[in-house]
Amino acid sequence: MKLTLIAGGSCSGAGNGDCDSGDCPSVFATDRGTIAVQGHDVDHETPEGESMVEIPQELLREAARVLGW
Repeated sequence: MKLTLIAGGSCSGAGNGDCDSGDCPSVFATDRGTIAVQGHDVDHETPEGESMVEIPQELLREAARVLGW
């Protein structure tokens, strides 16, 4: 699957609690017409093969704007 970054991405890791590893939560468009998100793990049980991540609201707004929604 090909991922195209549409919001978020690498950051400085300035220690503000959001991006301590140098990679910020991100939103990607896939070549299958879907959206993929990278974020912080959320402690919530999901079906096998699925996971749940947490991303800032501003990131989702930015992704929607880029997609023209």
